[in-house]
Amino acid sequence: MSTIEFSHLRLLAIFACVVECGSFAAAARKLGSSRSRISEQVAQLEQDLGVRLLQRSTRQLNITSEGQQVYQQARQLPGILNQVEAIATPQQPAGRVALTMNHDIGHKYVLPVLADLRQRFPQIELELILDDSRRDLIGEQIDLAIRIGLPKDDSVVARVMHEEQFALFASPHYLNRHGVPKTLQQLQQCHWIVLTQTSVDNIQRLRQHGKHIELKPDSQYRCNSPLMMQQMVCEGLGVGALLPTTVRQEIARGELIQLMPSVASDTMIFSLVYPSRRQLPQRTRAVIDYLLAADMFRR
Repeated sequence: MSTIEFSHLRLLAIFACVVECGSFAAAARKLGSSRSRISEQVAQLEQDLGVRLLQRSTRQLNITSEGQQVYQQARQLPGILNQVEAIATPQQPAGRVALTMNHDIGHKYVLPVLADLRQRFPQIELELILDDSRRDLIGEQIDLAIRIGLPKDDSVVARVMHEEQFALFASPHYLNRHGVPKTLQQLQQCHWIVLTQTSVDNIQRLRQHGKHIELKPDSQYRCNSPLMMQQMVCEGLGVGALLPTTVRQEIARGELIQLMPSVASDTMIFSLVYPSRRQLPQRTRAVIDYLLAADMFRR
């Protein structure tokens, strides 16, 4: 079994630099170290290999026959190590970052900040994966996800981005035909547009004045896409529980009207999720920091 370990690669690269520079002092200046430290590292390499590589004197440095043979093999190492370092710590964040989210978050929150993100990090290749179902980050090699709620999986990290409550909305067209509900009973009698993920048993769990309430609509359409659900409510197909920030423009244009402001959901948490804090590539860290600082949910 070889006595050379990965820890020796750096020592071999330093030895090659000493040979090329002609002295410990010149190599120290090139490597940003001290003469004594460089001398110690070469001596450590000689001790580990069990062979003298350099003959030292007060005036000159001569390479031994064994040292010459070792140098011929080691002289490529400084360039290789520099290339590896450039990959690990590039001057500018660069490379692919895969980000998954549902269609609603992608269109309403992420799309408006993409131009600024591109301007700041032109070498990052952002891959957007829009899916209303949750993707397997680790299994599918996805770097980041924006999700509603905090994950229960301890293998991922979650950073809180935003908190908000669902409110009830309908279009003027729907309200003109069916009237504005004033009571919980009238609200339950409305035709609802229900998001499948938040109503597994067809019950709408909400709050009124801080107290839990449950509504089971008499009739409803079910949809697994938040974006499609918003559009269905805007088209006058029924009442829906929507996040106000996702329909700001529709509210401003008069396409949606909030119903019974005293009724809302529990607070929903938007989180930025990624597999691990350890050894994050610079490009992934840059996107994480940007998305957390962009305050895109309040724009």
